[in-house]
Amino acid sequence: MKLFYLCNPLKRSLALLALLCAIAKPTIAEELLSAIKGKVITSDGLPAPYVTIRIEKSNHGALTDVNGDFVIKRVKPGNYTLVVSLVGYEKVLQEVTVETDKIARVTIRLGASGQQMKEVTVVGEYSKYTVLTPSNSLRLNTPLVEIPQSIAEVSREVLADQQIYNMHEGVTRNVSGASRQGHWDMYSNIQVRGSRASALRNGMNVYISSWSPLTEDMSMVDRIEFIKGPAGFMMSNGEPGGMYNVVTKKPTGADQGEVTLSLGSFDNYRATLDLDGKLSKNGKLLYRLNLAGELKNGWRDFDYTNRYSISPVLKYLVDEKNTLTLEYNLQYMQLPVIGGNYSFSKRGYGDLPVNFTTIEGNMDPTRIHDNSVMAFYEHRFNQDWKLTAQFGFFHYKQTGQSMWPKGFSTPGNDSLLQRGMNIWDALGLNKTAQVFLNGTFHTGALVHNILGGVDMKYSNYYADWSQAANFGDSTFNIYQPKHTSIIQPRWDRTADIRTRGVQYNYGYSAVYLQDQIGFFQDRLRVTLAGRYTTNQVVSPYDGTNKDSKFTPRFGVSYSFDSNSSVYGVYDVSFIQNPGLDWQQKPFDAMTGDNIEFGIKRNWFNSRFTSTLAVYRIMKNNVLTTDLEHLDRVSGQPVYSRQNGQQRIKGLEVDLQGEPVKGLNLVVNYAYTDGIVSKDAKAELVGNYVPGIAKHTQNSWVTYTLGKGLLKGLRANAGYQYQGGRVAGQVYDKSENFLPDYFRIDAGLGYSIHKFNVNVLVNNVLNKYLYTGGPGTDNYNNKIYYWQTEPGRNVRLSMGYRF
Repeated sequence: MKLFYLCNPLKRSLALLALLCAIAKPTIAEELLSAIKGKVITSDGLPAPYVTIRIEKSNHGALTDVNGDFVIKRVKPGNYTLVVSLVGYEKVLQEVTVETDKIARVTIRLGASGQQMKEVTVVGEYSKYTVLTPSNSLRLNTPLVEIPQSIAEVSREVLADQQIYNMHEGVTRNVSGASRQGHWDMYSNIQVRGSRASALRNGMNVYISSWSPLTEDMSMVDRIEFIKGPAGFMMSNGEPGGMYNVVTKKPTGADQGEVTLSLGSFDNYRATLDLDGKLSKNGKLLYRLNLAGELKNGWRDFDYTNRYSISPVLKYLVDEKNTLTLEYNLQYMQLPVIGGNYSFSKRGYGDLPVNFTTIEGNMDPTRIHDNSVMAFYEHRFNQDWKLTAQFGFFHYKQTGQSMWPKGFSTPGNDSLLQRGMNIWDALGLNKTAQVFLNGTFHTGALVHNILGGVDMKYSNYYADWSQAANFGDSTFNIYQPKHTSIIQPRWDRTADIRTRGVQYNYGYSAVYLQDQIGFFQDRLRVTLAGRYTTNQVVSPYDGTNKDSKFTPRFGVSYSFDSNSSVYGVYDVSFIQNPGLDWQQKPFDAMTGDNIEFGIKRNWFNSRFTSTLAVYRIMKNNVLTTDLEHLDRVSGQPVYSRQNGQQRIKGLEVDLQGEPVKGLNLVVNYAYTDGIVSKDAKAELVGNYVPGIAKHTQNSWVTYTLGKGLLKGLRANAGYQYQGGRVAGQVYDKSENFLPDYFRIDAGLGYSIHKFNVNVLVNNVLNKYLYTGGPGTDNYNNKIYYWQTEPGRNVRLSMGYRF
């Protein structure tokens, strides 16, 4: 990264940060509208997360976040008693006096220790599926019910009950309007509201290329947040549909651990270890270590995936105001060949067995090493102002090959496939830096919640696809495949990847500021925000392009009470369009705007949450395939053209939590209507946006017995449905829809003391499930390609907490 590229935007933002830091100084009056703000800690001084605090003789209260902090807003002046109750412990009562236009601050100490709290949160009264506050990495110090945006939280308990091992395996079933597009297994192509969702980790954009970095193993994951709409003003550039943020596990300070052993169909063996505790006697140096290893054969012949991950985290509590956290993630993955998980046919989708493959058993493996280092520094000026700085370096190395057929080379024959292979070595480097400030102050009767900061990122990606060869001859019959030990090509790797590979450089720098203004004792909240971003792309294929744009954001949220709100929001996205047209000219950046309205409600003492949202997204300068200017050698469409516009509108409903004691559920529905609304070729107007499903409805239910001899026994069941599925790549009005998708999963579990057992049967009905799209092979034949899911399969996990 060139120094001037980072320094210039930083200079432009110094004035803003200086102003914000000045506001943060404790010399500013701290009077705010009447409220109760506090922290709940355990008997050994650790934060107590997910504890319910209630004002006695009322339903007014709050739930502590992961740091044990809570806020009860809009409290009338007077004397109150706060009530904290935990299963198996006496109630804790705390007297508090609230004065006019002031915040009453309290610290509540529980009788339970950190270890006991961990057991309480497993069997206690709070809903393990309900999350009421966003993670710190979202920068929003506001309950989810008050944020003018649709945000869906997938907790680690949901991931455990569904036995999800990585981002490929059904994470999206827990979020309305989200789906995974079937593709290669080393990264996740997740679509939200008709756009590919940007991938973040702890609030940092991890994007290196369209094929990296390696998707996260769930052993290191605490929760996953799906942020609908642009939201780029606060975290990173991205498409207008939304983004997802993987929040990794951090030290809690409690001396605890968990080991899990799993096995399943297709010779799947997996083990994980989670250690958490203190490294110093004074409790200032904390650690978290997560290890995972997995061996798995595929449901396709000759397919396999072997991977492991090592994720240590150190957290140093310098003093009451300063915290430093260092995190390292190492992931390794081995698979036979990239692209070998596709089926191909000239006749149509799904006419080959679920275990069909073009792979041979003697292929050299593809190996991927993924390393990342992240550092987080937090400084609290006082109770109301906090400065956060975080930095990330991501290193991705891939050595291997990809497989994609040349096509059906024999005229008039739809059975004989000529397989092809390419070398695919890659090196990806990503550097990210973010500094932001959160704070609260007031002007008269108005409350101001401030978020402002600087966001910078730069990525380098080197890829070698230059060496190619046929794999075997053209007599591979897809309907009567004969697999043999064919001699595969040998690739020349004598030169460094930086020399022989094509280099892509992509970066951006931005400064942003948001003010959420509270009126009428913070019942009405108006959000004003803006972001100024400069994008830059440099590559031999994409040319050199640099664009800058200011993107505004306006939101309104009104609370009828502490559990109900309505909101509206308008925001804008801005992202670089890589590539060159047939005249070797770069494209303008893609922009998008989102108009959204919604209703949020917390039910049953905040054990159950609901969100209903309607939206309309317009994407401008969308790239589409240029069918008029073909490659001179292959005769294939290899260029893109601009001037496209897409309109996506829809309705989404998310329900999540514990409506009845012992019953936890996740239910969501999405209606998504995406079309090409403008195009230089009039005949393409009205085409469907690739990859969407008009109707998506998912449900997951877990019921746990809380009494009797079978206490701790639980049953799980869920289904996924997608109707009106549009194929992954569509350039005309033919072959738009794939068959409807329906899948049922069910299982049983049992928890007793520190032991836990979970058995899950996926795809109970043994349905033939797939995603795919149409295309053209090298011989100008129209072909169909698709990726199957496994048939009925079983997973068994056994865990022990200590």
